Amino acid sequence: MAQAADAARTVILTVDDDPGVSRAVARDLRRRYGESYRIVRAESGESALEALRELKLRGDLVAVILADYRMPQMNGIEFLEQALDVYPGARRVLLTAYADTSAAIDAINVVDLDHYLLKPWDPPEEKLYPVLDDLLEAWRHSDYRPVPSTKVVGHRWSARSSDVREFLARNQVPYRWYSVEEPEGQRLLAAAGQDGQRLPLVVTPDGSVLVEPEAPELAARVGLATRPTADFYDLVVIGGGPAGLGAAVYGASEGLRTVLVERSATGGQAGQSSRIENYLGFPDGVSGAQLTDRARRQAAKFGAEILTAREVTGLEVNGAARVIRFADGSAIAAHSVILATGVQYRQLEAQGCTDLTGCGVFYGSALTEAAGCQGHDVYIVGGANSAGQAAMYLSRFAKSVTLLVRGPDLSASMSYYLIQQINEAPNISVRAHTVVDAAHGSERLERLTLRHVASGESEQVDAQWMFVFIGAAPLTDWLGDTVLRDERGFILAGPDLTADGRPPAGWELDRPPYHLETSIPGVFVAGDARAESAKRVASAVGEGAMAVMLVHRYLEQS
Repeated sequence: MAQAADAARTVILTVDDDPGVSRAVARDLRRRYGESYRIVRAESGESALEALRELKLRGDLVAVILADYRMPQMNGIEFLEQALDVYPGARRVLLTAYADTSAAIDAINVVDLDHYLLKPWDPPEEKLYPVLDDLLEAWRHSDYRPVPSTKVVGHRWSARSSDVREFLARNQVPYRWYSVEEPEGQRLLAAAGQDGQRLPLVVTPDGSVLVEPEAPELAARVGLATRPTADFYDLVVIGGGPAGLGAAVYGASEGLRTVLVERSATGGQAGQSSRIENYLGFPDGVSGAQLTDRARRQAAKFGAEILTAREVTGLEVNGAARVIRFADGSAIAAHSVILATGVQYRQLEAQGCTDLTGCGVFYGSALTEAAGCQGHDVYIVGGANSAGQAAMYLSRFAKSVTLLVRGPDLSASMSYYLIQQINEAPNISVRAHTVVDAAHGSERLERLTLRHVASGESEQVDAQWMFVFIGAAPLTDWLGDTVLRDERGFILAGPDLTADGRPPAGWELDRPPYHLETSIPGVFVAGDARAESAKRVASAVGEGAMAVMLVHRYLEQS
């Protein structure tokens, strides 16, 4: 009876683009499992993903996903990789022909494939059911139960509502969104005793109601750690992007009592990327969310504490201790510090953009908004990799995507592989020598004024969505004069501090600063916040690991 109760709303999903094969697979599955499981079939990767998202919203469980390898637009491996984000606990099976077995073997590493089946499998009693029986048994004994989702009620075109959704999504907190205009949104407001004048409203899984919550309160109420468990650590890592996560993994795994402090969500700019395709070890690419989730779990596995929604406001030296002060007045101290604060996209100074931020104008990829772009014209400002990755992802939803770049083309700052993909995408175009002069709209973005920088000619275009990726400003203002920075705010370290052959002012040790060491001994920098850094995920992770090695060297000589 327990098994039947668990399976009452549990799904086995199959996807195959051949209608005849799809029906045959579903028939075989229903014959064996139809009494205990719902069998859902789809005939394309996109429709299967849509089905998975709907199941997720309803709170249904998915035990096994079977996907055909040879499907147009999105093959089985690509589908399973995206399905992994929706139902990470579901067992994954690839259906292949004999000629595709090598691809299936490769998929074992790419999407954590549980099994691959050769078609046809007649008789199913010998070649299909034993495999499914084992997978279902393994699934039933795993931690597959979904976390009850948080509910968010807000205005569709509200910057604050958008911020809350993005915060939850980037921290991988399951949530359901309800527009205040929908009946269910109104029912939730009534149940909470609210009239809708103050939004967003958040209902946590335990039924607690938060009205217009700030990030620290929201983080604490949805189960994210926000307070340190100790006053003193071996290592404090400030910033949870690839550099910070890399430092936390290596620091904790090598025995340092490590705490990572992140002001918003782990992953940094990379965590917002729809697909990173040039990171070592992921030949089919990996989403920023997947990479972030794996790195965060890895750091936690080794014992690193990860604090979210904690804003650092100061760094002080107190003898051998390095003191980190928070916005709420509290503080922690450590033997050493790694600054991995990363960068943020610069704000577009065009008229009207500030008022429309979150209401059609977004900074970064804002993946939570992608589905809303269905059938619309989207504009992306910027010409680096992050803009290219967003263009490729949004082109799957939008009617058209236009990249606006100030320079003559994309070659100055975008990787060659991305340029090739953009050139081959039928609904992506590039407008060179073009900038945004103004954004127009009352409650949401409606039009843009574009200007050709060479000719000076301007024109207005209809636009409901604009995503901005224009340069990067380091998140280092809070440091003030504590550590030396260059004129743009990037942190100087190692050889850059001794360019004239002399140590930096105030340096009291009889050795020069280590390679990633700042002007304060024992305080290191890694990733995009460092002056002249490579601005790539792989280099950031590498610098995080290298900084930990130098921390060990510093501690040994202290």
